[in-house]
Amino acid sequence: MKTLTLLLAVALASGAHAQEAYPAKPVRIVVSFAAGGPTDQVARIMSAKLTEVTGQTFLVENKTGAGGNIGADVVAKAPPDGYTLLMATVSTHAINPGLYKSMPYDPVKDFTPVMQVGVTPCVLAVNPALPVTDVKGLVELVKANPGKYSYGSSGMGSILHLCGEQFKTAAGGLQMVHVPYRGSAPMIADLVGGQIAVAFDALPTVLPQVQAGKLRAIGGAMAARARAMPDLPTLQEQGIPGYECYTWNAIVAPARTPAPIVATLSEAMRKALADPLILKRLEGAGVDPTPDSTPEKLGEFIRTELAKWAPIIRASGAHVD
Repeated sequence: MKTLTLLLAVALASGAHAQEAYPAKPVRIVVSFAAGGPTDQVARIMSAKLTEVTGQTFLVENKTGAGGNIGADVVAKAPPDGYTLLMATVSTHAINPGLYKSMPYDPVKDFTPVMQVGVTPCVLAVNPALPVTDVKGLVELVKANPGKYSYGSSGMGSILHLCGEQFKTAAGGLQMVHVPYRGSAPMIADLVGGQIAVAFDALPTVLPQVQAGKLRAIGGAMAARARAMPDLPTLQEQGIPGYECYTWNAIVAPARTPAPIVATLSEAMRKALADPLILKRLEGAGVDPTPDSTPEKLGEFIRTELAKWAPIIRASGAHVD
């Protein structure tokens, strides 16, 4: 009896020690998009700081394809032990469920929210040859010339496509031709070259072109002005009520990840986002950090995002078989 009691005590102590030791081995953060892109940059900034905060290595692993679904599905089906995480995005957790006819995962049921990292504002930009300097001027020009002007996006059903569709509706039913590209880079090249007149894109992509005089930014797409472009009025300020379009990044884990592990991860992220240097690096990448996020706030945010984008996707007619 004494031997059994001793063995049980040792087992319980070993279990408690293992739990306290998390993370006891390297943790991988899966990025569903290519290396060097905005999501990858955010993941690498955070992984380096999480390594420092926890004393354990956090590695970034890129698994691309199907608009982010492949990487997200890898995490959804991974063991819920805290060692495989996803850098979730507006695509993987808000847009794709309404865009793809068949999804390999459920963005709510198959994941455990940990913490949001930040939001990346989108910007409405035009070719400098277009005779407008603000949103009102653009709306008037397009309404006077229905169907004449085109706007670009990084692909059918992408966040940039939906930014444009949302703008057309919110501005009173603008008639503009949608030109989808295979990625943001060729779209911006054609916007600079004048092949298309208008486009939304993430602030980090637009800002260098604006600074070089190759594009004109006429409106920020967030409710508040972007930190990196504080002099640029928002679309809401310019008469487009309720308009918001942005991308975002957050860490999520597989469903059923134990609460103590989630708490450890969210606390490590909170410490990372309390570092002024990390905040500066994220802001330099065009991200507005969200250091006050929690697992509960992130879960509610994802549900709100799903509800927001579903009707916009349906109205756009975009779908992927």
